[in-house]
Amino acid sequence: MTRTTDRTQPTDSTKTAHPELLIRLAAPRGFCAGVDRAIQIVEKALQKFGAPVYVRHEIVHNRFVVEDLEKKGAVFVAELEQIPAEHADRPVVFSAHGVPKSVPADAKEREMFVLDATCPLVTKVHREAENHDKADREIVLIGHAGHPEVVGTMGQLPEGKVTLIESADDVATLEPRDPDKLAYITQTTLSVDDTAEIIAALQARFPHVTSPAKEDICYATTNRQTAVKEMAQGCDFVLVVGAPNSSNSNRLVEVAVRAGAKGSMLVQRAADIPWDKLEHARTVGVTAGASAPEVLVNEVIDALSERFKTSIELVKTADERVAFNIPRALRDDATTAA
Repeated sequence: MTRTTDRTQPTDSTKTAHPELLIRLAAPRGFCAGVDRAIQIVEKALQKFGAPVYVRHEIVHNRFVVEDLEKKGAVFVAELEQIPAEHADRPVVFSAHGVPKSVPADAKEREMFVLDATCPLVTKVHREAENHDKADREIVLIGHAGHPEVVGTMGQLPEGKVTLIESADDVATLEPRDPDKLAYITQTTLSVDDTAEIIAALQARFPHVTSPAKEDICYATTNRQTAVKEMAQGCDFVLVVGAPNSSNSNRLVEVAVRAGAKGSMLVQRAADIPWDKLEHARTVGVTAGASAPEVLVNEVIDALSERFKTSIELVKTADERVAFNIPRALRDDATTAA
């Protein structure tokens, strides 16, 4: 674990009368490789094919990102049927969370040009589900009901093939047809600690349950939670920049409190900062979920600096160098959309 400290004192003399505030800034934070790839896919499609480019569901869970892409010509739809028939030849992007198999099948029937922005780490879980099914294993998915990633993962197989569990309590009522032919997979954006508890309950009750060859919770989720655990210790309050419907961002709020922060809250932008809760704070932690851009982190820090005499301590627990390729149709050397 590497810990780097960078304290920056304000130069504006008007701030000298303001209370002092130490901002503990977590790293890694913000965009992960899957989110970065998904946004690139939409932007490059707009550059190469022009507007409109249709996107099924939010490309990632962040309104700032979605609205920025809308300004550039992206059109977000809930379902493919909302795309006008005369635009059937326009690019259609599937979000980073993945989709049920019925969606690409529908797109093929409509002869649509699809660009799949599903995170490769989500696709990995999809393939695991298929492989377990081929091996005649009953599949348990650990995740949150209704989350787009969970809907997409369960939709890789016929209805009833995957059983969703959300807590260790659910394990107690699980009745597989053959306890010796049971496997589990997980949503990629879960709390590492909560998931470990559920897995432990599964393994205690079903000793022969098959585990993923490599854990399904993605590197970015794990890294951001690890950084928050280190950063949150001693914080009066932790601000997590992210969207209300972002699973990984909400988990960071929970992790911060468990790690020792006196309080924690999700904020979408600086306008959401709960100033009443920070009135007596002297140490505030700041981080961002995997779909929140750094510009919003900077906005929050700037807002804090307007009310406090701030210094910044960077708490860094990992370096990330992961990158994923974009579809061939969008690469500079591609000459056709095929």
